Amino acid sequence: MLSARVGSHARFTAALTAATVLVACANTQASGGQPARHSSPVAATSALPASAQATEQRLAPAPLFDPGVDLRAGPVDVPLELQLPSLRITAPVLGVGLTPKNVMDTPTGSASDPVWHKVFWYRGGGIPGDATTATIAGHVDDVLGRPAIFAHLKDLRPGDAVVVHDRRTGLDVEFLVTQTISYTLQKTLEPAILAQIYGSGPVTGLGPEPSPDGIAHLTLITCAGNWVNKSGTFDHRLVVYAVAPPPVSAPARSRS
Repeated sequence: MLSARVGSHARFTAALTAATVLVACANTQASGGQPARHSSPVAATSALPASAQATEQRLAPAPLFDPGVDLRAGPVDVPLELQLPSLRITAPVLGVGLTPKNVMDTPTGSASDPVWHKVFWYRGGGIPGDATTATIAGHVDDVLGRPAIFAHLKDLRPGDAVVVHDRRTGLDVEFLVTQTISYTLQKTLEPAILAQIYGSGPVTGLGPEPSPDGIAHLTLITCAGNWVNKSGTFDHRLVVYAVAPPPVSAPARSRS
């Protein structure tokens, strides 16, 4: 159960090539109650190229962002919306890249900034709906410790729908939740777990790669567990896995 927290810049970071996993959320005891910066759900270095490559995707033929934008540039608007119908959540999506420290960017702001109710798609990974793995992070609380967009992510259940909506065309890509897993920090250091969360390509610095099963995968991530003062973070990561069901084939006509 998450308690009220004060003074968080709660950034989420994506583990791409490596190393240590930290989470961003604040605690009333952190920094004597003053605003304090913390690392986010997953921090790591990346060997990805300097610019993100937009690939053909199912939402619409036009790219989601200018493929010439450097991966280390700031957040870019993308014409997507994340919908979690069972939680009655609809959130605009920002496309984020890497910070100067080579961690996934997760924008923050003042207590009134709408960023706490947006989600962040890592544009160095897969595009939602492609047969790759796309990763979307969201804040669990805001700078004052109030619930943010993914505060109730833990309430998703297998079979629940996750919809990525293209605001340009009205097209939707629907995913179905397969499982929700709470990982310890130590567990998230394992390469196999990182590859499951982000896809094998981003983890090895190669960018998005086709899924071995040919299915579109979507990962949602936020922080969970208990606050640990010594490490300045929560001790678990909550990860929701979802897949896009295969299209329904038209019934074959009988040749009578």
